[in-house]
Amino acid sequence: MTDMWLISVPLDKDSITSVGKLKHSIAKANLASCFMFSIPDLKVGVLDSLLSLSDDLHKLDSQTESVIRNTCLCMRDVMEQSTDKVLENTLVNEMDLVSYMTRFQWDKAKYPTTTPPSSLAETIKKEVSQMETELKARAAAYNSMKASLQSSEMKIQGTLQTRSLTDIVGKDDMVVSEYLTTLLVFVSRGSYLQWEMTYESLSDLVVPRSSRKLSEDEEGGIFSVTLFKKAVTEFKVKAKERRFLVREYCCEVEDKKMQERKQLNARKKEQYGVFVHWLKVNFREAFVAWIHLKALRVFVESTLRYGIPVNYQALLLQTDEKHSKKLREELSSLFMHLDPTATASKAEARHTPHLKHHL
Repeated sequence: MTDMWLISVPLDKDSITSVGKLKHSIAKANLASCFMFSIPDLKVGVLDSLLSLSDDLHKLDSQTESVIRNTCLCMRDVMEQSTDKVLENTLVNEMDLVSYMTRFQWDKAKYPTTTPPSSLAETIKKEVSQMETELKARAAAYNSMKASLQSSEMKIQGTLQTRSLTDIVGKDDMVVSEYLTTLLVFVSRGSYLQWEMTYESLSDLVVPRSSRKLSEDEEGGIFSVTLFKKAVTEFKVKAKERRFLVREYCCEVEDKKMQERKQLNARKKEQYGVFVHWLKVNFREAFVAWIHLKALRVFVESTLRYGIPVNYQALLLQTDEKHSKKLREELSSLFMHLDPTATASKAEARHTPHLKHHL
């Protein structure tokens, strides 16, 4: 799994030397790939305001990351766990995410560098909050429609004893007139012969030889039988005594259900395309905002740590979990001079003295 670290070091003589050693050591040990991460000169303002902003940026960072993660999860759910499709739709400016980060350029049109850091943070916060709200609403609407369709489709699944008969029974199978009607009866497989021998005797008003088998599954079959309407109650009682299950069926009601199912399918196909496009666009916007936010955090924290005038270099390190521990040790060793609390012993150092952000 790729692990991206964004670090900042001051451009003093010792640190510049350490950066050179870092590039050499990580390349030699294959610990990471190192990229320059360009952050423009932003307005500093009052240092006290940057201190307060630093805490706000940390919270906004977590919120933005959460929105990105939830967008990906939603996309994977909508695309029914298709990882390849998700990867195809999580691009930024036609680039994969790693390429975008390693080639990062600050978007001055969207985030003017003449704007104070606090205003830039507020712009990002508004964008992310709006995405978060809309994601929840769109996901809820899509999932509601999907649940309705699944519920409708569940009714045409299962055994013939319980499932909808809409796709089995046609209008030609039903005789409906002023005096006659057709009933649909479920008969278990072991009772087919009994049905054929007795259904005409369940009422004197059954039309002789009117029974036909319309469909069957592993448990039994659906048989139609035509009789006079006034004999329906008597027929149902006697059929139940012989363990024949008369299914309730109304052509008008079933036709309406079928039309609703078709409409839901059409709506799902339409909404699928619209929702995936929205997720694709907003993932890109959220990710761009997130990386600009990371750059803003590096600027603010570098200013607070290294002081004014602002003079630092941001580096992007691409590593993995296997090498992360060794890379952390290497950073601690090379930049120990930046840690005012560090002891002479490297083994006793409790934190890495450079500034680092995980991506």
